[in-house]
Amino acid sequence: MSAVLVIAGVDSSGGAGLARDLRTLAQLGTSALCAVTAVTVQSDAELIASHLMPPQLVSAAVAAALASGRVAAVKVGMLGSAAIVRAVAAALPAVLDVPIVLDPVLASSSGGSLLDAEGRAALIEWLLPRVTLLTPNVPEAAMLLGTPLGAGEAALLQQAQQLRARGARAVLLKGGHAPGAQATDFLVSDCATQRLATARRAGTRRGTGCALATAIAAGLGAGLPLAVACQRAKDHVTQLFDAPP
Repeated sequence: MSAVLVIAGVDSSGGAGLARDLRTLAQLGTSALCAVTAVTVQSDAELIASHLMPPQLVSAAVAAALASGRVAAVKVGMLGSAAIVRAVAAALPAVLDVPIVLDPVLASSSGGSLLDAEGRAALIEWLLPRVTLLTPNVPEAAMLLGTPLGAGEAALLQQAQQLRARGARAVLLKGGHAPGAQATDFLVSDCATQRLATARRAGTRRGTGCALATAIAAGLGAGLPLAVACQRAKDHVTQLFDAPP
């Protein structure tokens, strides 16, 4: 049976990270293989502690998953350090004939840093040119580019194109942090720019970025076109706001 390889950290609260990834894949009827990058202690209010896995252990887990012959897609979440970024990049073959979705986890929902400047530079250099889809939110896009937050559609589209110019084949720039009555994501690829909009929901829900990227990876692994996989994943995340916490 094919599976999605999830490379991510563990969130002790279960709201985000690997727990959210596995729950998402189970809801979509997709099997999972895992490579754990970090163990974090979190609550809804704060990042309390974080312990990174040895890079060689992470790369060994990635290699073992790929050797199973079951990996149909890869989802990369929290990496935690430049050393782990490089270890993951080295463990992924130069030519990997499966889609890679990179969710650049740079900070916890409460604002605690999960990847420093050196790690962000390594991510851009070593992983960005390898990915099928990058899924930053508005603050993450600005942090990766070292620019102010994008204000308005034109600025957001420009940032998405700048990230594509750094190697990502496509960028889904998530608009949940932008103002407006709708949460509009911009899917930018070499084919077209598409807008994926839903009505903005009241409140917040931790782990929605994890769920979105993982659901996209599941769709791509099942052979869905990129735009279809993104829309299905957005629909899935929208349903999370209607579900019990």
